[in-house]
Order: sequence, then C-alpha cells, then structure tokens
Amino acid sequence: MRKLGSDVEKIMIERFGKDTVIALATAEQEVPYVRNVNAYYEDGSFYIITYALTNKIKQIEENPNVAIAGDWFTAHGKGKNLGYFGKEENRIIAEKLKVVFAEWIDNGHNNFDDENTIILCVELTDGLLLSHGTRYEF
Repeated sequence: MRKLGSDVEKIMIERFGKDTVIALATAEQEVPYVRNVNAYYEDGSFYIITYALTNKIKQIEENPNVAIAGDWFTAHGKGKNLGYFGKEENRIIAEKLKVVFAEWIDNGHNNFDDENTIILCVELTDGLLLSHGTRYEF
C-alpha cells in the first residue's frame, strides 16, 4: 500500500472515515461491473462487509484489481478477502465496523453466524482526491 501524505490522509479520514457509500468496480472477462457499497476508510484501505459468494468477490478472486469512486474521489486498489467477519484475526477491524455501521449492521441483512459473511479490504494503489479547489494525486 502506498502511504498517503498527511494532507490527503486527513481529508480521507474526514470524508470516508465513517459509514459512506462508494462505487466499487470489478471486471470479469474484460466486462466492467460497478455497484454501490457501504465502506469505511482507514490507513490507506476501505473496508466493506459483504458475502463471500457474491459476484463481486468471485470477480475479485479472479482479478483483484478494482476501481472505486466517492465524493470528489476516484482510485484504484487491490481487493482482498479478509475472510469471516467473526474470526480472531479480524476482531479489531470488525469491532470498528460494528460501530461505524451501527445504524444498519443488525437490520437482518447480515448473518454473522454464517462464515460467508466476510470483510473485503480494498488497499489503495493510486488515486485522485479533490478538495476545496486542490487536486491531490497519489
């Protein structure tokens, strides 16, 4: 993962260090697919709760290169399935996601007893962030 400058990191945390909707694009056999997902940004990566058997995860397993877009922001990254939400290695990020996504996390959409409920991490590789007339490329 590429380290972001302190100005960029500060803006990223302000803008995306909470429950935020971003567009996530994957590809399958050179055909692009895009969908909106709830995501949380921290330290150069976005974290998403999803289901292991979705098309997006199947596509990422075949080709981990993804694109994302949010408010005045676009980037490329590598998608990585961190595995089951409830496994010990995910405990710290899972606890943060429970707080960040508290408004909807227990609405019945997620089954945290199902080991196919996973955390997807998108590690940023490059991007463009616009803020108050300033263009930040990383």
